Amino acid sequence: MAKQHDLGRIRNIGIAAHIDAGKTTLTERILFYTGALYKIGEVHDGAAHMDYMAEEQNHGITITSALTKARWGEHLIQIIDTPGHVDFTIEVERSMRVLDGCVIVLDAVRGVEPQTETVWRQRSKFSLPSLFFINKVDRLGADYDKSLRSIAKRLGALPVPVTIPLSEQHAVVHLIERQLIRFDGEHGEVLSAEPCPDATWAEMAEHHESLLMGIAESDEALADQILAGKEPEPETLWEALRAGCLSGQLCPCFGGSALRNLGVHPLLDGIVRLLPSPLDRPPTRGYLEDGSPTQVAMEDQGALAALVFKVQMWEGRRHVFARIYRGQLKPGDSVLHRSAAGAPVQEHVARMFDVDAAKKSRIDLAHAGDIVLLAGLRRAATGDTLYAPDQPPLLLERIDAREPVLSLAIEPASSADEEKFVEVLSKLQEEDPTLRFGEDPETGQRLISGMGELHLQIIVERLEREYSLSVRTGKPAVALRETILAEATRDLLFQPPIESSQKSAEMKARVKLRILPRPRGGGNLSVIEPRTLPEGHRLGEEQIAALRQGIEFALAGGPIEGAPLQDIETRIEEVEFFGASTSGEALSAATARALRKAIDAASPALLQPVMRTEVVVPDENLGTVLGDLQARHALIQDTAHETGQATIHCEIALAQLLGYTTVLRSMTQGRGQYSTLFERFDTA
Repeated sequence: MAKQHDLGRIRNIGIAAHIDAGKTTLTERILFYTGALYKIGEVHDGAAHMDYMAEEQNHGITITSALTKARWGEHLIQIIDTPGHVDFTIEVERSMRVLDGCVIVLDAVRGVEPQTETVWRQRSKFSLPSLFFINKVDRLGADYDKSLRSIAKRLGALPVPVTIPLSEQHAVVHLIERQLIRFDGEHGEVLSAEPCPDATWAEMAEHHESLLMGIAESDEALADQILAGKEPEPETLWEALRAGCLSGQLCPCFGGSALRNLGVHPLLDGIVRLLPSPLDRPPTRGYLEDGSPTQVAMEDQGALAALVFKVQMWEGRRHVFARIYRGQLKPGDSVLHRSAAGAPVQEHVARMFDVDAAKKSRIDLAHAGDIVLLAGLRRAATGDTLYAPDQPPLLLERIDAREPVLSLAIEPASSADEEKFVEVLSKLQEEDPTLRFGEDPETGQRLISGMGELHLQIIVERLEREYSLSVRTGKPAVALRETILAEATRDLLFQPPIESSQKSAEMKARVKLRILPRPRGGGNLSVIEPRTLPEGHRLGEEQIAALRQGIEFALAGGPIEGAPLQDIETRIEEVEFFGASTSGEALSAATARALRKAIDAASPALLQPVMRTEVVVPDENLGTVLGDLQARHALIQDTAHETGQATIHCEIALAQLLGYTTVLRSMTQGRGQYSTLFERFDTA
C-alpha cells in the first residue's frame, strides 16, 4: 500500500465516456501494458477484467464502476472504469466525487456525444483535470481533427493535441518529443521511437502550432517565446502543459485505437506527467456541526476524514467503498457518521481491503489519498462522512442522486418469497441511490423506479441471478410530476370538531397563503415570512418547522395523479393564533389544507420527463425516422449529415421512447441507434 511520502506518485483517475466509446477496452490495455494483467480480455468476448458482473458480460456494457490498480514506472495509478450508459450515471457521479483526474474517451467517428456532455458536466462539478483519448481512429469515417473541434464546440474546452495517430502506419507522432512512435508485437507491446521524419513533421505543422498556441494561452512566460517563433525544450512544454491541465485551462488530447493496440503507451505517460497527485488537488471542503465551512487537507496527520461513496454487497455481505481524505484507518478502528436523521452512529471497521475489480485482498493500514473497501459498517450509506469518535463532527460534501424517471410494477413469483423480496430490494436500494422501491398509493402495487428501461431490466436480472428470486413484472410506466400553471391564494381556518367520546384537545389555526408557478426545473421555494395575529406574536422555530412540514406534506402528492409537485413557490402571508389551541399540529394541518385548496385552484398540470435525444441513422432512412419522431410529438432541433449518416437532435417525452429501440432497428435494418439524456420535467 502506498505510504504518505509516496502520495506524489499516486494518480487516482477515472475513465469515462459515452457508451461504446471504448472505455473498458482502453482500461484492459492499460492493465496489460503496465503488467497488472498477463492477458488482454475483450469486451465483445465477455472476458474483460473490469466487467466482472454476469450482466455486464451478457450485455457487453459496463454497469457498475470498478476499481483497479496498475504501476507505470515509479507511479501507482488507481483506476475507476465507469459506465457509459445514461441509466447508470450515478456510478460516474460518485466516482468523480472521489477522484483527482480523469481520462475522457471519444469515438473518433462520433466525437462528443450526449453522454460525453453529461460526463463533462459531472467532471466540471468537481473541477477535475482531464485528458482526452480519441479512440477508434482506425474506423471508417474517423476524423481526429473533427473530434478536437467537437470538444471545443460542444464542451467549451480548449483541446491541445499531444499525439497524432497515423493508423495506416500503426504509429503516432508525439508533438512534444518530436518522435514517431510505432507499436509492434502481437499486442502492440513492442515500441520503437525515432525522430519524426521531416516530411511527416511538415504535415504536423498545424497540430504542432495548436499545441504551442494552447500552451501560450495558459502560460504568459512562454507566450512571448512561442510568439517570437522560438521552440521551448520538451521538458518546459511538459511543465507548462501540466500547469494548464491542473488549472483546467487546457485539455491535452491523445489519439489511438485501444482495440488495435495503438497509442496507449503515450497516454500512460501523459497520465503520470500531466494529471494531479492527491497532493496537487486543493483541500476538500467540509462542514462542522454548526454549518461553518472548513478545509480538509490531504495528509496522514490529523483526525480521520473519509467519504463513503459506494455501498456494495460483496459475496453476500455488506461492504462500503471509501476515500480517505485525512488521517489513517486500521481494521478495528471505531468511526462515527451521521444517520439520515442527523443522529451520530458509531461503528467498527472489521476488515479492510485493497480492490482489483472483483478481487479483494486484506490490508492492515490505509493512508490519506487511498481508496479502500471496508467491511463491518452496517449503516453507513453513500455520501456519509466517517470521522474519529474523539473529534468534532465533520461533514464532507455529499453525493447528489438523481430522481428516477421510470417505474415498474414488481412482485415475487411466490408468496413464500415475500419477506426475502423486501429484504433484497432494500439491499439493492442501499447499493444504488437512484433506485426506489415503494408502493402505488392508489393500486397498492409494489413499484421499483429507476433511470430507464435498461436500469430496471438489470435489477430484475440481478434479483434472479444473485438472489435466486423469481419475480413478475408489469409494463414500464413513466414517473410523473405535477405542477401549477397559475397563481392562487387561499385563506383557511382549521378547527376540527371535538368528539365528545374522546378527550382530545381543541385545535385551531388560521393560515393565508399564496402560490405561484416557477420556471421549469426551478424546484420548489417556500417563503415563510407571514404577518401574525394577534399583533406582536412572534413565530418560534418549532412553529416555523410546523408550517414548513405542512407545505412539504401538501406538495408530496398532487390532485391529478398523486405525483410529487414541483416548480411551485409557496408564500405564507398570514398566520393567526388562538392561544393554546394553536399547536404545531394545528399549524401544519392548516397549512397543508390551505395549500391543497390553492393547488386545486391554480390550474394543476401533469409533467412528464423530457429527454434530449440524439438519433443516428443512414441517410436513406432519414425521412422515415423523422416522420416517426414527429408522430411521437418530438421537437426536432437540428439535423446534420456526414459520411452517409444523419444525426437528428430532438427533445421527446420519455413515454414516447418506451420500446423505441426495436422500432428504430426495424426502420433502419438494424443500423440506427439513439441515445438520451434527461433534460427536465415539462408539460406534454
